[in-house]
Amino acid sequence: MKVAIIHDWLVVYSGAEKVLEQLLKIFPEADLYSTVDHLSKGNRQFILNKTVKTTFIQKLPCSKKKYRNYLPFMPLAIEQLDMSGYDLILSSSHAVAKGVITGPDQLHISYVHSPIRYAWDLQHQYLKEARMDKGIKGALTRMLLHQIRLWDYRTANGVDYFISNSNFVGRRIWKAYRRQSTTIYPPIDIAGFSLKEEKEDFYITASRMVPYKKIDAIVDAFSLMPQKKLIVIGDGPEFKKIRDKAGANVKILGYQTFEVLRDHMQRARAFIFAAEEDFGILPLEAQACGTPVIAYGKGGSLETVRGIAQIAEPTGLFFYQQKPEAIRRAVEQFERMSFNPQHCRNHAINFSPQRFRREIKAFVESKLFNADQSSEHPEAKERMKSFQISSVSWNKKTY
Repeated sequence: MKVAIIHDWLVVYSGAEKVLEQLLKIFPEADLYSTVDHLSKGNRQFILNKTVKTTFIQKLPCSKKKYRNYLPFMPLAIEQLDMSGYDLILSSSHAVAKGVITGPDQLHISYVHSPIRYAWDLQHQYLKEARMDKGIKGALTRMLLHQIRLWDYRTANGVDYFISNSNFVGRRIWKAYRRQSTTIYPPIDIAGFSLKEEKEDFYITASRMVPYKKIDAIVDAFSLMPQKKLIVIGDGPEFKKIRDKAGANVKILGYQTFEVLRDHMQRARAFIFAAEEDFGILPLEAQACGTPVIAYGKGGSLETVRGIAQIAEPTGLFFYQQKPEAIRRAVEQFERMSFNPQHCRNHAINFSPQRFRREIKAFVESKLFNADQSSEHPEAKERMKSFQISSVSWNKKTY
C-alpha cells in the first residue's frame, strides 16, 4: 500500500503543519510532497526528517521568502507532481495541495483547512488589507483570483472525500465546491499545556498582528477600561500601529517564545479572541491551561468555546461585533460570572492528537473499505485488504 501526503508549502511550523505532523505519525512510510520546502535543518522533526519532493517553484528566484508571490504558478506546479504510483493520496490543503492529479483506481482524501480564502468569500477583505482593491494592479489581481477560483472548483472533482477542520469550513466547502465534507477537528498539543487554577488580574491576547485578527479593537476596548490590564503577545505588519495606540494599562510584548506565551496563558484571567477564524487553535490552548475565553461569536470559535447560553460547564462567552464597545461589555459581563478552570481543561482534552489520529484512521479505513468493495481491479483489492490487516495491528500497538 503506497501512500503520498501533499502539503501546500513547508516554511514554518504552524497550525496546518501540526495536522501534517499527525498524518505522518499515522502513515510514517508515506512519501511527502510540497510546492516548496524551506524548513531549516533544526525544524524538520515534525516531518520525521523526510526528504520532501518539491515542485519547480523551489528553484525559482527568492522562493524562500517570496514563495507566496508565485501563487499564479502553483496550480501548474502542483499538477506536475506524479501521483501515479500511489494507492492512497492525502492532501493537507488551504491553497493548492488538493489539486494533484489522480486516477480512478486511486483514493484521494483531502483535509481542507479552508478553500483558498483570498480567492473566495474573503477576496474583498484581503484586497483591501493588501491595498490592492483599486487601480491596474488591483484589476490584474482580481483577474488572477478569478482564474484560481475556476481551477479550484474544477480540481475539487478530483477529490474522492473531503475532511473539513470545522463545521464552519465545511459550509465554506459546500458553498465553493458543492461537496459534502466530514469534520475532524485539528489536534491540540494538550500535553504541552498544564492546568493552573490560580489566576492573576490581567487579560491576554496573542496573534499575528494583521488587520483581520482585530488586535487593535481589543486594545481600543481596554482604553475604555483603564483600570484593567491587558498583555498582548505577537508581531506583524500592524505592530507599530497597535503599540502606538496602547494605553498605560496595555503591555505590548511583541514576539515571544512558546514558553513565555504558555506562562501568560496559564496565569491570565481570560484569553480574548476577536478574529473570525476557520478553527482557532489559541483559544483551545488557553482552555488547556484552564483559562476561559472571551471570543467573537462567529466562525470556528463557536465550535471550540463552550458559551454560557444553555450549555453546561461553559468555558467562555461570546461577543457579536468586532468593536471595542462590544468587547468592553463582554469583559464586564465576564467579571460578573465564574468559570471553572477544570471545565476548560476537560473541554480542551476533546481536541487531543490521540483523538485526531483515531478519527483520521477510522475515516481512511472506512473509505478504503468502500473502495475495496467497489473496485473491479483484483490487485487494488489485494492492496486494500493488506492495508486493513496491517492497520488492525497498528491500532492495537498504538492504543
